[in-house]
Amino acid sequence: CDSDSISKEYQVLLNELEMYNPELLDKPRLLAITKGDLADEEMKELLQTEMPDNIEYLFISSVAQQGLDQLKDKLWQKINNAI
Repeated sequence: CDSDSISKEYQVLLNELEMYNPELLDKPRLLAITKGDLADEEMKELLQTEMPDNIEYLFISSVAQQGLDQLKDKLWQKINNAI
């Protein structure tokens, strides 16, 4: 949440995945945006305009214990749908 550009950070992650193993780019994705406790609802709405197209995302905060259950549920769904 405290990044200057979430889309730029996302591109960095994609480039790292590609360098490590290009096949990973073909896998389903879920973008977890950390430090969600630092952003209020208005800021989250502004950040949503910067999200990559066709990628499911959610805001989480390990410190505030926000969104972690939703993250686990969505990961479980993605794993089970891939089987």
